[in-house]
Amino acid sequence: MTDDETLAPAEAYAASRRRAVEQATDLYAFRELYDFALDEFQVDACQALEAGKGVLVAAPTGSGKTIVGEFAVHLALAQGRKCFYTTPIKALSNQKYGDLVKRYGADKVGLLTGDNSVNSEAPVVVMTTEVLRNMLYAGSQTLTGLGYVVMDEVHYLSDRFRGAVWEEVIIHLPESVTLVSLSATVSNAEEFGAWLDTVRGDTEVIVSEHRPVPLWQHVMAGRRMYDLFEEKAGKKGGTAREVNPDLVRLARMEASRPSYGRDRGGRRRMREADRERERRARSRVFTPSRVEVIERLDAEGLLPAITFIFSRAGCAAAVQQCLYAGLRLNDEAGRVQVREIVEERTADIPREDLHVLGYFDWLEGLERGIAAHHAGMLPTFKEVVEELFAKGLVKAVFATETLALGINMPARSVVLEKLVKWNGEQHADITPGEYTQLTGRAGRRGIDVEGHAVVLWQRAMSPEHVAGLAGTRTYPLKSSFRPSYNMAVNLVSQFGRHRSRELLETSFAQFQADRSVVGISRQVQKNEEGLAGYREAMTCHLGDFDEYARLRRDLKDRETELARQGAAQRRAAAAVALEKLKPGDVIHVPTGKFAGLALVLDPGVPAGRSNGGHRGYDHHDGPRPLVLTVGRQVKRLASGDFPVPVEPLERMRIPKSFNPRSPQSRRDLASALRTKAGHFEPNRHRKDRSAAADDTEIARLRTAIRAHPCHGCDEREDHARWAERYHRLRRDTRQLERRIEGRTNTIAKTFDRVCALLTELGYLEGEKVTADGKRLARLYGELDLLASECLREGVWEGLGAAELAACASALVFEARQSDDAMPPKLPTGNARHALGEMVRIWGRLDALEESHKIDEAEGVGQREPDLGFAWSAYQWASGASLDTVLRDSEMPAGDFVRWCKQLVDVLGQIAAAAPPDGTVARAARKAVDEVRRGVVAYSSVG
Repeated sequence: MTDDETLAPAEAYAASRRRAVEQATDLYAFRELYDFALDEFQVDACQALEAGKGVLVAAPTGSGKTIVGEFAVHLALAQGRKCFYTTPIKALSNQKYGDLVKRYGADKVGLLTGDNSVNSEAPVVVMTTEVLRNMLYAGSQTLTGLGYVVMDEVHYLSDRFRGAVWEEVIIHLPESVTLVSLSATVSNAEEFGAWLDTVRGDTEVIVSEHRPVPLWQHVMAGRRMYDLFEEKAGKKGGTAREVNPDLVRLARMEASRPSYGRDRGGRRRMREADRERERRARSRVFTPSRVEVIERLDAEGLLPAITFIFSRAGCAAAVQQCLYAGLRLNDEAGRVQVREIVEERTADIPREDLHVLGYFDWLEGLERGIAAHHAGMLPTFKEVVEELFAKGLVKAVFATETLALGINMPARSVVLEKLVKWNGEQHADITPGEYTQLTGRAGRRGIDVEGHAVVLWQRAMSPEHVAGLAGTRTYPLKSSFRPSYNMAVNLVSQFGRHRSRELLETSFAQFQADRSVVGISRQVQKNEEGLAGYREAMTCHLGDFDEYARLRRDLKDRETELARQGAAQRRAAAAVALEKLKPGDVIHVPTGKFAGLALVLDPGVPAGRSNGGHRGYDHHDGPRPLVLTVGRQVKRLASGDFPVPVEPLERMRIPKSFNPRSPQSRRDLASALRTKAGHFEPNRHRKDRSAAADDTEIARLRTAIRAHPCHGCDEREDHARWAERYHRLRRDTRQLERRIEGRTNTIAKTFDRVCALLTELGYLEGEKVTADGKRLARLYGELDLLASECLREGVWEGLGAAELAACASALVFEARQSDDAMPPKLPTGNARHALGEMVRIWGRLDALEESHKIDEAEGVGQREPDLGFAWSAYQWASGASLDTVLRDSEMPAGDFVRWCKQLVDVLGQIAAAAPPDGTVARAARKAVDEVRRGVVAYSSVG
């Protein structure tokens, strides 16, 4: 008997009508394409889309957000319209392209990623977000018929460097386009949705906290794996989650230190009982090795696993440790299958390149089921690792956090070695958002019943801290939008200055700034109430204590100012002394890590002080001499190492054969330095008489303080403490008031400053974009204005393809670490001269930006061009072998390929922006061909 037969006739009829209506929807047909039922949030989002609304879907990693994006594709094809599916990175675009081709066929799906263009006029095109932004500014015909845009990983708009692209696209898409925004779980999804509703129209916000595969949290200490949380009965029924008390006890036990006595010789000795207690504790509490972790996970049936190590070298070392330990996770059949796949995928790689790429060690690891995954790897190698992992043929991957950014590579378990990582400036704790992103990889939908996140025990670990990271599932989405030079000329070209200003005021950045003013205003009101209380507490019956406190502050400020002036004078004298140094001078470095005798190799002073591009010269701090220390180190010193003037103690000849990269050369010259000048003592500088002792203003203030009535108050110091609190709170309140003033039209004000600079340079004339401005509109990137100025001034005229490649590399390359101990190797001749001119132009632009109050820290200004890739780019474009280039640059193959891909992009822009028949355009087109060869050409992922 069917369900309808058990219903009353009227109910059965109504049910039949509902089914008929449901079956007529696009969602019904779409659901038939999947062999699993859609989750509630997916159904809600798809229904909103079919109703004509835009959607913002915020859900955890691995929850299936992309189903909603795929429904947008389905709707577009059903309606005879186009759908663009955008992703933040080329690797994810390639992956999504493959998925959609399998479903809809290669004739209906295209791909545009900057270096890949496949079937670009197809009804469904997968692309990076930058490609869509460029299309919108160019008014591309490909936009005709566009009905839907899917923005996958839209939370990238928080990205400091690339986030503005997402907001540009959202603001500039035609009103007729329905936007599908897919985000990780963010704590302010409603705020972001409210902005989307404002700029895009009716937008439904759908938030899901539910993970389709439950995630269990563990801490592995020694040979035991502890659950991080323990379920306990709650006071009012139900259960409550607490930190595992066993872990808390372990942390306390490790924190306690055994007591020590002294033996007859005065040496410390450990009591036998303490020694035994410590031995037992250490046997239980230690950080397990990488091999032990993988073996334990294998024994527990928790492979495949991704171990996140925040270091490329650490990832490579982990694979080697597993190989040396004889770890094998594949049987013979799996090993054979791995070799077949690897040989097929790498068939295009020239045999002579295999050794330099580390192919054979990589292959051995893969055959055993073990691999690394990080940005320094060759893209083809990373793709193979991803494919083998998805097939279950690689079971242990050691990866940097870049793997967590979008690539579809889930595991049964995720291991975090440490909860601290280098953020580019310092070692800092990972955030709850980063923890969520990383551990979100654990648990494969449709394969695993549950996922497992394992944190390895570290000394002084706090279980409560780990629980705090694991228990905080969300993080805020914060705009990083700022108007760039390229954006400004494109906006003015399309909409004029006034309309452009209005558009920028609709950005999410301005939306957030305006909303935050409300909270700041409330804080100002609270501060005003606090100020009234402090004012009452500092009241003195003898006189005006506010006046007395002001005198005391003035005295302190004057003393501080004089001390600062004295320090500045000493720094200035030290800088003058540094500029007099010559190669061969023996000096005594007064302070810092490298204090002691040193030999000057390069004084760091540009010839005639005209070449601002000298590696050792800092525009703000002056010379930075390159020295050889008696400890045989070659280091570029900073002005902070010379708080007082330094004078040569002796002169030495530097052999012409001296090679600072050679340990033997350094050892020999350091030995000669000790022999020559080891008897010198450092200069002892006499202390100058304090300027405060002779300052008439200080004398006047001290007299006024002693004469003030409040000076004789018995409660003077109590009043003074309240007065200091009053002063601090009043200063903070004024800062808040200035923030309120500054947050009104902040984005538009930045745009005005950008336009003023562009007007001064002749890129804009009122509402008109000049010919120079139109050229700038075709140059995208961090150094767009510098590239445009180089074209305008003819800096690259007459350069060959390899020389232009070297120059263009400075527009895209950024060294991973700031290590300027040695100046970079540069090509000679025209290329070297052109690179010097680029640095000179940057210096002029930097000064101009400063005069217009354009701050690079806000993401608007032009950073200094980095010449660190110029020699590699020159060699590669000149036809040098991969072995030669990588050996000279000491750069991982993956980094080399990635920078070459970006170089190809910028060379293409230069070719498009320069006069089409000129020498620069021809050289740029040729350089593209010369760079896109060999390992760069056959690596499909950028």
